[in-house]
Amino acid sequence: MDQPDSTTPRRVVFQYLVPVHVEVEDGLVCRVTVIDETPVRDPIAVDGDAVYLAEAVRAADDGQAWPSWRFGY
Repeated sequence: MDQPDSTTPRRVVFQYLVPVHVEVEDGLVCRVTVIDETPVRDPIAVDGDAVYLAEAVRAADDGQAWPSWRFGY
């Protein structure tokens, strides 16, 4: 059986739902804040090698403090 090349990065991209705060002023979205502290639930692999999905989720959801991300002005 072939062993994976250890020099090749193990990569998987996954998505899951997180709470988002959306601020609207005068009918226009002015800021969106993604709350990253949400535990990963029901992840879906969207790119890369899905074999590593469980490991990637553990790394992303290991209790480390994540900042919230803000977009807007």
